[in-house]
Amino acid sequence: MIPKEIEKAFNEQIKKELESAYLYLSMAAYFDHENFEGMAHWMKKQAQEEVNHAMKFYEHVNERGGRVELFALSEPRKSWSSPLEVFKHVYEHEQKVTASINGLVELARKMNDNAALVFLNWFVNEQIEEEANAQKIVTLLEHVKDNIAGIIMLDRELAKRE
Repeated sequence: MIPKEIEKAFNEQIKKELESAYLYLSMAAYFDHENFEGMAHWMKKQAQEEVNHAMKFYEHVNERGGRVELFALSEPRKSWSSPLEVFKHVYEHEQKVTASINGLVELARKMNDNAALVFLNWFVNEQIEEEANAQKIVTLLEHVKDNIAGIIMLDRELAKRE
């Protein structure tokens, strides 16, 4: 059985992961509107990934005899001033997600919940990748500044995300 405190925290994390998906879908809508199809594609893939993360927590709670409870999602931001501002927001958001995962690790340690610790290890490693990917794009956008040719080249590159 999953400890009630872990169950509650994992249900909150499901909400956070779905809010992440909602945010990234809002960013995709922004990019679609601005005709940056590659960046929109990247964000749609990111949104799908976040839903998959939520489902991992969902399945873990179920597999351990807990009860999944879904909470209302916050409305995401809808507009940004530039692709750089969007990806800075992505990076800041992923840092918040990392802090949340680290908090879950601490809770699992405190509760001596080894099953949760093993499960969370995947997310710890995933967050390293998430932050690195966002930071890389921020750095590239900082290099190209307002050079539209550079932004278009990056847009084409981000369209290749599988």
